[in-house]
Parts: sequence; C-alpha cells; structure tokens
Amino acid sequence: MASHHEQEQPTLSSLLEDGRSSGEIGPEHQPLIDGVHSSENYSAYAAIFPFLFPALGGLLYGYDIGATSCATISIKSATLSGVSWYDLSSVEIGLITSGSLYGALIGSVLAFNIADFLGRRRELITASIMYLVGALVTALAPNLVVMVIGRFVYGIGIGLAMHSAPMYIAETAPSQIRGVLISLKECFIVLGMVAGYGIGSLLVETVSGWRYMYGASTPLSVIMGIGMWWLPASPRWLLLCAIQGKGNMQELRETAICCLCQLRGRAIGDSASQEVDEILTELSYVGEEQKVTLGELFQGKCLKAMIIGVGLVLFQQITGQPSVLYYASSILQSAGFSSASDATRVSILLGLLKLIMTGVAVVAVDRLGRRPLLLGGVSGIVLSLFLLGSYYLFLDDLAAIAVLALLLYVGCYQLSFGPIGWLMISEIFPLRLRGQGISVAVLVNFGANALVTFAFSPLEAWLGAGILFYVFGVIAIVSLIFIFFVVPETKGLTLEEIEARCL
Repeated sequence: MASHHEQEQPTLSSLLEDGRSSGEIGPEHQPLIDGVHSSENYSAYAAIFPFLFPALGGLLYGYDIGATSCATISIKSATLSGVSWYDLSSVEIGLITSGSLYGALIGSVLAFNIADFLGRRRELITASIMYLVGALVTALAPNLVVMVIGRFVYGIGIGLAMHSAPMYIAETAPSQIRGVLISLKECFIVLGMVAGYGIGSLLVETVSGWRYMYGASTPLSVIMGIGMWWLPASPRWLLLCAIQGKGNMQELRETAICCLCQLRGRAIGDSASQEVDEILTELSYVGEEQKVTLGELFQGKCLKAMIIGVGLVLFQQITGQPSVLYYASSILQSAGFSSASDATRVSILLGLLKLIMTGVAVVAVDRLGRRPLLLGGVSGIVLSLFLLGSYYLFLDDLAAIAVLALLLYVGCYQLSFGPIGWLMISEIFPLRLRGQGISVAVLVNFGANALVTFAFSPLEAWLGAGILFYVFGVIAIVSLIFIFFVVPETKGLTLEEIEARCL
C-alpha cells in the first residue's frame, strides 16, 4: 500500500527497457500519438467483481430515491407511522427527503480533500460504512432529529460513492469495455430506484413500514464493504503515487502488477508488467509526475476537462430532469392511466422504462460512441420538453401527447445525460487531478439537483408549468450546442490517450 511520506522524486528510467529518462519517449512508446497500444487481455469473469461492488454504491443511491418517496407517505400516516410525531409539516418532510442530498453535497466536499490520500478503494469502503450507519440510524430513529441525522450520514455515503465508483471502474476496466461498465453503473442506480419503489409499495401499508424500507438497504451496504475490502487498489492510483514520489517506486510498481493480475484474471498472462510500464510511460509523457495545486483545476488541460465534465452534469440537471419526474404522476393521472393511489406503481413502470433505455445505452455506448448518443438523446429531450410545454399551454385536452412526451423525455434522458454524463466525468480528467475534478463535478451535480428541485415550485407558481417547460427546452437547445462544439469522442481510447488527444 502506498506510503504518503514525500520522498525524492524517482525517475522512470529503471522501468523502461531503452533506458530513457521519464521525460523522453521513443517511437516504441508513443501509443498516445499513434493510437497503438498493447491490447488489454482480460477475462470476463475477473472483470465482473471490480465493476459489481463499486456499482452497489450506485444501487444504494437509487434505492434511497425510490424508498424515500414511499417512506414519506408511510411516516405521515396516523395509523401506519408507528410513531407519535407523525404530524409533520411540509418543511419537516422536505428535510427527510432532502437530508441525503445535503449529505451528498458534504460527501462531495470531503471527497475533494481525501480522495487521492485514501485512494479509490478505501473511499468506497468508507462510503459503504456511511451507508450502513446512515440506514441503521434512520431505521431506528426515535425522533425526527435523529432521523434527519441518519439521512444526512447516508447522504455522505452517496457523495463518496458517486465520486469514487466511476473512478475505480474507469481506472480498473479494460478500455474495450470501459464505456459499457460505467454506463451499466447508471443501470444500477435505476435498478435501485425500481427496487426502492417496489419494496416501498409492498411495505407502505405496514405499521412502521418506513423503518423497514430504510433498514432493507443494510445487507447491500455490508456486501459492498466486504467486496471492496477484498478487491485490490486501482493500479493507476498506485502508479500515480509512484511517479509523484509518495512511496518506493519499485514496490508500488510490483503492487500495481499484482493488482492488475487480480483485476484481469488469468487471461492477462505475462503481459501485466508490460501494461504497467506502458501506463507509467504514458503518465510520465503527459506530465502526471508534477505536484497538484488547486489553481491547476482551472488551467490548461484540467480547465478544458472541467468545462466538459461540469458542463455535462450541470445540463443533466438544469434541463429539468427532477421537475419532469415530479410531474410524472399528475400527467399520467390526467391521462386516466392511474389514480393517485397508484402513484408508486406508475413510478415502478417509469423506472422499468428507464432501466430498458439505460440498457440500450449500455449496449450502444462502446459501439456508436458517446457523442452520437448525447446528440440524439438530447435532441429527443428538446422535442419532449416543447411538447410538454405545449400540452400545458394549448393542448390540455390531448393527454396522450403529455404521456408520449413524458415517456420520450425519460427514454432520451437515459440514452444520453443519464449514463454518459457520469461516464464522461470519469474519463476526461487527467489522472493526478481526477479525484479533485470529479468531486467538483459531483458537487455541481448534487448542487444543481437541489437548486432545480427547490426552485421548481416557486418558478411554476410564477411562470406556469407550460412556460417553465419551454424554458427547460431552451436550456436543452443550449446543451445540444455545447455537446456539438465542446464534448469530444472518447470511444476506444485509454485514459492516457484521452488526456493526450482530447485535452
């Protein structure tokens, strides 16, 4: 494991067969320029677990969204809450609902400071502990204050997990399937939402059902923690520590080779050492051995990465995603598809649609690429938002149009912003700034989510739903222009190639 005591900066010359210093690169070490790098051998079986256990962090986040929508119904009921403090004001219900969101914001800030010190693996272990403690405190809460504290602690787990899971998956996955695996993590978030709605709808008629809803996530958080304890550290993080002098170069190189063998399985054969040296050479070539300063986040390559990554996660939220889902039940009710009591079942159906469309994105992302899915999906979002606006302004007797627009929005979001926003932020940042860069992007994501969620009601009262959806539609057009001119294609490139070619 990396020691964090600063030592004299070692060179890479001892690691390169041709004996060049770390600043030089020969023709045989130019994968970044020619696009030629040794194929990454891996066994599919070995690739499952380095994806699965981090992805549980996303599943637990999605579960919280689904379960909370049912738990708030349960806890307000005089007969079913099982507590004497069930008579909660809208502000108090808001605290329960958004407590995890505020915790996630704090988790993102914490991640900025501790990510590179802890490493991706230990950050995910910390997230699983926060999930476990938060769920138990919430489920066993004797009063509202303790419940909100539990929601806040669980939210810190969300912030840490949503920061470190895409990093760990991106840094350990073979480049051929990296897009599939990180997009599949979004599938796990949606799967968690469906599970949360499903379990919530089963328990909503049970006395103290909300306690069981929140407690149901504890086994998964334990499995996530044990799984991450068993998995190795990210080889790229170890090599970053090595070239920045945060440990013995040779020891860290050997540890990275062992970790890579564990991650790739037997299929890697004898090529692990060559792959590690290739990564070291590429890291040195793009200047990763330099020390990180805060100002660098807003200079040069990292500024460009920050504009791409933060821009995507910002547009992901301010194109109205929380608001459209907020309106889903009322739209479907107006269309005669459900009564108010069927709201949770409607949510399950929407969740299943999200799951199917995310599955389509997972299959297509490494075949078609990131840009085509973003451009196509966001074009559909623009159309759906203008249809929704028109429904509320002119076409209120054509409920079928609103339903069509709603389904189009949900489907197109899951094809584009949903999975690919998280995929791009995990790929685009230079390695030595990836921890800080992703934490800023995650902070912006949760901050924008909170802003849109809380600003929605006053804006709706001021402008009306129709005009508000038109405003979101105009923002979506701006996001389309941003994607077309700013977002690069990263399909099939190693993380080091992305840094050299796209930034």
